[in-house]
Parts: sequence; C-alpha cells; structure tokens
Amino acid sequence: TMVTIVLLMIVLVLGIFFIQNIFKTAKGALDLTEKQLYSELNKLYSTNQDQKIFVYPQTASLEIKKGKSDGFGLLINNRLDTEEAFSYEIKIADKGSCSMPDTQILELINLGRTRSGITLGSGDVLSTPLRINFVIPESATLCQVLYRLEVRKSDGGIYDGVDLQLAIK
Repeated sequence: TMVTIVLLMIVLVLGIFFIQNIFKTAKGALDLTEKQLYSELNKLYSTNQDQKIFVYPQTASLEIKKGKSDGFGLLINNRLDTEEAFSYEIKIADKGSCSMPDTQILELINLGRTRSGITLGSGDVLSTPLRINFVIPESATLCQVLYRLEVRKSDGGIYDGVDLQLAIK
C-alpha cells in the first residue's frame, strides 16, 4: 500500500510538472517563428475578419520575468474602401503602481515601439506580422503597466487601438 501511494504521488507530481510546461510554451510572440506567429494571427483573422487589428497573444497580456524578454505579434487589417498608409505608436496608458519613470517604462520596448509607412490596399491584411519586443532588465521594479497601441491613418486620424498589459515578475 505504501509503495503504491508513493508511486501515485510521483506520477501526480510529474503530471502537474508536464501540464505546467505545456501551458508555459508559446505565451508570447518571441517563442514563435515568423511562420508560426503568422499562423496564429491568421487563426484570429479567420474567425473575425471585421476586426481592424489583431494581437498575439490574444489576451494582449504578457508576464515577463526580470532579465527575460518576450513580445507581442501585431497584424493590421485594412477595412477601409481605399489604399491606406498606416503607422502605429505605443504609449503609456496607465503606470499603475509602477515607480519607474516614464522614459524607463517606454525603454522596456526595445523593438517595435513605433512604425510608419505600412501601406495596405483596401481589404488587405499584412502579409508579415509585426513584432513588438520587450526586454526587462534585472534592475526593473516589479509592477504592471498598461500600454496603448494606436494605429493611425495617413491623415493622422486614429484607425484603431488596443491596450497591451505587461506584468514584470
């Protein structure tokens, strides 16, 4: 009886460990190759083609440990009747309890904070997903930040936007 209980406990612990590893994989865009990221964003696009922008992970939320990096994937869908040149910029929407200065919070985005000249024909979607990469230094404070990604048209008007949440662990 004791041997059976010990063996069942070992199997239970190993099962929990493997399940955790399965759910930890591919949380963000950096874990995926270009082809895999495009595949994930295309799944989102195929379910709702009326949406203007698509973000991966779909929750628009990342948890990144100090000293690590991760990111979002972005796809823009031109729902306008004409060809349009889009641009986007990421700003701080809410610092929450984060004590870091605004400049340091924005510097966490090491790639993809702004982009311009994204030209799409009417009804077209980006053929290659854009990446927004975050690198969290060891010196960062533990906090949560809400960023606002705004996609703009060539005339400067807002096309669409989405909130991106970053939790530093």
